[in-house]
Amino acid sequence: MRLFHTPSKIRFRFDDPNLVALAGLVPVMALAERCGLAKLADRLLTVPGSVGANAGAKVSAIVAGMVAGADSIEDLDVLRHGAMGRLFAGVRAPSTLGTFLRALRWGHVRQLEKVVRAVTAALPRQAPVLSDAATYALVDADSTVRRVFGYAKQGASYGYTKVKGLHPLLAVVSTPTCAPLVVATRLREGRAAAGRGAGAFVAEALSAARAAGATGLVLFRADSAFYAAEVVAACRRAGAHFSITVRMNPAIHRAIASIAEDAWTPIRYPNAVWDADEGRYISDAEIAEIGYTAFTGRRTAEQVTGRLLVRRVRRLNPARVPQGQGELFAVYRYHAAFTDSTLRLVEAEATHRGHAIIEQVIADLKNSALAHLPSGRFTANAAWLALAALAFNLTRATGALASRTHARATTPTVRRHLVAIPARLARSARGQTLHLPEGWPRHDAATALFDTLHAPPVAA
Repeated sequence: MRLFHTPSKIRFRFDDPNLVALAGLVPVMALAERCGLAKLADRLLTVPGSVGANAGAKVSAIVAGMVAGADSIEDLDVLRHGAMGRLFAGVRAPSTLGTFLRALRWGHVRQLEKVVRAVTAALPRQAPVLSDAATYALVDADSTVRRVFGYAKQGASYGYTKVKGLHPLLAVVSTPTCAPLVVATRLREGRAAAGRGAGAFVAEALSAARAAGATGLVLFRADSAFYAAEVVAACRRAGAHFSITVRMNPAIHRAIASIAEDAWTPIRYPNAVWDADEGRYISDAEIAEIGYTAFTGRRTAEQVTGRLLVRRVRRLNPARVPQGQGELFAVYRYHAAFTDSTLRLVEAEATHRGHAIIEQVIADLKNSALAHLPSGRFTANAAWLALAALAFNLTRATGALASRTHARATTPTVRRHLVAIPARLARSARGQTLHLPEGWPRHDAATALFDTLHAPPVAA
């Protein structure tokens, strides 16, 4: 494509007070209002002094900015343009919002996390998310390292990745047919062990998942960092099953060695998967299971008997066998998961591999509001993490209201298709009208979204 006129004949003026660049924020924040975001923040947040005044408006402004694409405090000024002040009450300057975040202490962060859990629990009543969670739901937890720079970040340090950063925990709930929502977050210092505080965090995540509608069978999945008696105990107290990757220690080696050769079942992955240890794509493996009692070094009441699911992949280079694994492990490389799932072996193993869904959520967050942890204060960054999770959930629910395609789309796709729609605001005797671009590519999805969220509210 090319310009009709030479560049010298085109003039630019930022002078129209009736334009907005983010008309799609109108239904998104209408959804947040239906879920009670501002009212909950006003009621539950007890930040003292004038900095804590109008907490609901400030929290809503931060979330709106994140949905619009802000990944730092300064970026929150994306809300302050054109007619946005006539569409939204309570738009605040980035400096005001930054002061508010820095005023939070750890107790306030926990209050804010309670707000996020309450809004997330309300989303399934307003949008078709987690629609079949009452029958079967999956809760996944994982940690990630968010790299930071400079010397001013509280809690930043070098952990197992040898990267200076902070070390958040996240948990999501999903179903086989519905994309995930984030139900719990916890920010930790960079050098924190991957599984530190995992027991309490998992208990909180399962409680939040139940509140969001996961009232039926729940399976908790995690990697080996969560292989601990406290985590399994939290699952059992919550009435949830578990499927957790185990570390290859001598007890696991002995259990695998006792599996008969004819007990292995060949499987083939529908799509080849990348194996980092082998440095290649693999599509074939073998699986088997054996009864196993975990945590035998603890008192009898804390020991757990379940199933050990084992997957083995043939090595291309037997010379790469880790020292001390012996001849049994010279041909195959083994992965094991401990579970009390009642699924058949092939289904249980495939379901456990589905834990990778949380990696997609983490990647999405890092490509959006969690691109940075923007403050020097640890508690401000913890609040930013919680609100980034809420912005993700609101975006997910917005997509689900728009179309089946957007229900599983990434945050940048939903933002590009449904949020970043330019519009001109016009007033009339009957209210205000947003005039959107003719021929917008996602016209049908955007119309469905606007019509749904500007109809009369759903009865509680």
